[in-house]
Amino acid sequence: MVKEDSVWALMIEEARNLVDVEPDMMSFVQRSILDHTCFDSALSYNLANQLNEQDLSFPSYTSIIQDAMEADPSIGVSMRLDIIACFERDAACDKYLIPLLFFKGFQALQLQRIAHWYWTNNRKALAYFLQSKMAENFDVDIHPGAQIGSGIMIDHAVGLVVGETTVIGDNVSILHSVTLGGSGSVTAKSCPKVSDGVMISAGAKVIGDITIGEGAKIGAGSLVLHSVAPHVTVAGVPGVVVGAPIEKMPALEMNQNLDN
Repeated sequence: MVKEDSVWALMIEEARNLVDVEPDMMSFVQRSILDHTCFDSALSYNLANQLNEQDLSFPSYTSIIQDAMEADPSIGVSMRLDIIACFERDAACDKYLIPLLFFKGFQALQLQRIAHWYWTNNRKALAYFLQSKMAENFDVDIHPGAQIGSGIMIDHAVGLVVGETTVIGDNVSILHSVTLGGSGSVTAKSCPKVSDGVMISAGAKVIGDITIGEGAKIGAGSLVLHSVAPHVTVAGVPGVVVGAPIEKMPALEMNQNLDN
């Protein structure tokens, strides 16, 4: 398995090879990857470039992103692990630079990581601003208060909604049109806790103050209103146990079958 501190070197090598194969992309690749001295700089540039518009200037977005990453180096570590997750789990990802440049799920998640830092440092207006830009640019709405682990893959991502008190563990895979939301207007924790290694398939809705156990699998289109035990497969409306994943951590294998 590639280590997080090797990601930038691999991306530089891929960028140089890409320019050789696609010379028309030279200017884009140069600005996006090769002009930068480190991963943090490249990621800040690419996120700011996605958001650049009249609301804030490009330098302002870049500064907002870099300030958070410099203040909390663990953000950059999680970002690298997310890239590795995309490369290892997504058949459509054959280069480490692809998520950084093109995958809206990866990009939206990294913007949430930045917003979460501002949220936890009592700069909630700016965090909400970044959340609104995320929804506008990526069609993904992850509340800045949500707590998200590392090694996360969000595949396709369109229509994903994650509520404020959601907690997501490490090495989780989530597909498009998933909702991880609250069950009412109460201020206490009302959103799900998703444990390590869970896979949540397309269109699933997981609602309420419930726990999805380690290594569980949620089938596509399911409605889950009650806690799920570790290492089981749940499907249906409402969701019921239909089997058990063959894999210990289904998020890593991305097997969409309903096991029994």
